[in-house]
Amino acid sequence: MIHKSSLLWQCAPKPVQRPDNEARAAMHRKKPPLGVFVYFLIAFALGTYFTFAAVQGDYGLFSRATIEAEASELQAQLDALNGEIAVMENLTRRLSDTYLDLDLLDEQARSVIGLLRSDEIVIR
Repeated sequence: MIHKSSLLWQCAPKPVQRPDNEARAAMHRKKPPLGVFVYFLIAFALGTYFTFAAVQGDYGLFSRATIEAEASELQAQLDALNGEIAVMENLTRRLSDTYLDLDLLDEQARSVIGLLRSDEIVIR
C-alpha cells in the first residue's frame, strides 16, 4: 500500500523559477502586429493623396487661382465689348428714322461712300 503523503509529494507542483528582470522584460515585450503598420501606412498614403489633390488637382487651389485669373480677364473683355456695343447702339439710334443726326449722317456719307461737296478738296 502506498502512503498518501508520498503521493502528495510526487503530485505536488514543482516551484516555478522566476526569471530575472531582463528575461521578464523580454517576455512582455511584443512586436507590434504587422496589421497596425499597414493600417497607418494606408492612412498616411490616403492623407498624402488627398492633400496633393486639394492643392494641385483639377479642382485644387492652384487650379482655382488659374480659373479666377481667367475669369477676371474674361470679365474685362466682356466689359470692353459691352462698351463697344453701347457705342454702336448710340450710332444706330442716331441714324434711325425716329432720330436723325445730320452731322453723323454727313460724316458717314463722307467716310463710307466718299461723298464730297462741290467746293471741297480731298488731300490723301
